[in-house]
Amino acid sequence: MNTISNSDRVFEALSDPYRRQLLVALLDHNPQDDHDRDPLNIVADEVEPETREIEVVHRHLPKLEEMGFVRWNQETNEISKGPRWDEIEPLLTLIHNHRDELPDGWL
Repeated sequence: MNTISNSDRVFEALSDPYRRQLLVALLDHNPQDDHDRDPLNIVADEVEPETREIEVVHRHLPKLEEMGFVRWNQETNEISKGPRWDEIEPLLTLIHNHRDELPDGWL
């Protein structure tokens, strides 16, 4: 049986800039509540709006929800901390506290 360890799940969630930024933003603002699928306006500006919508709705939010790090209510467009939030929160706090030391584009 192929199972993903907790640490592998955390690093997979953080492997994409959109997901990193969304998760870090949830540290301070839980839930995120906006009718925009990119409520934090954190997807790269060079990405076409249609592409952004597709990636966020069909890739990033479902992946984070499946991993248990967020809950995503598609009817209200609310994104909040999920049942496995405690697994990722310590690393997110570390990232948040040292954001000025991270390479450009990381957050």
